[in-house]
Amino acid sequence: MSLWINTPAALQAHLERRPARIGLDTEFVRERTFWPQLALVQIAIENGHDGGDGPSETILLIDPLVPGMAQALVPVLTDPAVLKIMHSPSEDLVAFRHTCGVVPKPLFDTQQAAALAGVGAGLGYQKLLEQLTGVALAKGETRSDWLRRPLSPSQLEYAADDVRHLFELNDILDGMLDKLGRREWLAEDAARTIVNAENEAPERWPHLSMRSASFLDRDSQRRLLRLLRWRDVYARETDRPRNWVLDNELAVAIARRAPTDRQELQDQLDAHPKAPRKLGDTIWRVLDTPLQDEDEAPDATLGETRDKQQLRRLQDAVAARSAALGLPDGVLASRRWLEALMDQGTWPDALAGWRRAALEADLAPLLGTQE
Repeated sequence: MSLWINTPAALQAHLERRPARIGLDTEFVRERTFWPQLALVQIAIENGHDGGDGPSETILLIDPLVPGMAQALVPVLTDPAVLKIMHSPSEDLVAFRHTCGVVPKPLFDTQQAAALAGVGAGLGYQKLLEQLTGVALAKGETRSDWLRRPLSPSQLEYAADDVRHLFELNDILDGMLDKLGRREWLAEDAARTIVNAENEAPERWPHLSMRSASFLDRDSQRRLLRLLRWRDVYARETDRPRNWVLDNELAVAIARRAPTDRQELQDQLDAHPKAPRKLGDTIWRVLDTPLQDEDEAPDATLGETRDKQQLRRLQDAVAARSAALGLPDGVLASRRWLEALMDQGTWPDALAGWRRAALEADLAPLLGTQE
């Protein structure tokens, strides 16, 4: 049964008696904004068993655009006694934090659980559901306008389906993890996901994720870092996509050419069809103002000089350990994490906890360290 909830009082009435777990999902829009705009919240509540193969549920389709609804969601989102079952929720968590001011927890991520159980890495909700239960869901509303009102019957049905089977997935995957002794692995990963959403902040060294930065000299990299740091802050403050503020290609071009004066910069902006011409004065000040920590910035050219044979040995060791544990490729350690380990000489946060425990004996000799 699905119910449209468009008053805070109705939501509070349905959640007056807190369940032990809820299925939780959102529909959000992020095409023209930096922050995901929360357009719909779906909550599944168990009603007991209907005599069939699984539990029956009431599905609340909640309109977060209604005044006061965001605040009404907070108690259940933050109740530590209510497990939130979600699928690949990273962006949903950011949407909740931006709209409601909180991040839902505790969390059971069915995508993470499937990876740790050896089912598959990065599986979408529909594919995972069909693989584990045989249930096939329609895909008809994946590109809907979720901010329009009223929502169509097909939109509401699609949204309800996104939480209708989460309890079943939770039961199956939790049982698999229990048999493998990996419940704590999932708890660690879920806790990291929550912390990342709660502390979502601009990346300290954004230039490292840009392939073109590896072809810039150190002075150009510093200028690029100044531009990218400013762009991130400005995008957040104005709620605009980063590339709408300053696209990557133009940022690299400005950093490489180092305009000698304000007019030369304006000429560069005027020659580019997507340039923020009205922000010329601001961009000039950004270019001309060193960052306090820019001398600490990692050199983006390290990727070109990194020992590729050593990286391959690390990847092979990870692949062997993954196979021994029955984990899909990329779950135990991604290439990016291994590169960070090589460059920094210390274990990055992403490889902490159970991953370091599983890998350190194999990787330390290859790194020449025995931390």
